Amino acid sequence: MKALVSTLLVACALAAPAAAFAQTANPANAPVTRAQVRADLVRVEQAGYRPAAKDVNYPDDIQHAEAIVAQEQAQKAQQAAPGNTAFGGVAMTGSSDAGAPIVASVGERSIYAGH
Repeated sequence: MKALVSTLLVACALAAPAAAFAQTANPANAPVTRAQVRADLVRVEQAGYRPAAKDVNYPDDIQHAEAIVAQEQAQKAQQAAPGNTAFGGVAMTGSSDAGAPIVASVGERSIYAGH
């Protein structure tokens, strides 16, 4: 009986990591086609990235180009979705500094001064 319980525990311990690597049917995790990769490369090249054999600024260059592409896609998505531009029939033209840090002037002391 002890051998059966021990075997069952070992089998469960070995099966647990397999369940952790299970893939979901999420389209974000779907395999990318060759055409999608080529389209992404074209977009990044149009944003200013030039792939080269000896690019000393490789990570910075590609990240900058990807940021430009992401910004362009966000602008296109915002223009395509009319619900994002108005609320209650009023256009959203203002701005908000919610979450921005408060900058104290030179003459004020910090609230942490003296502690």
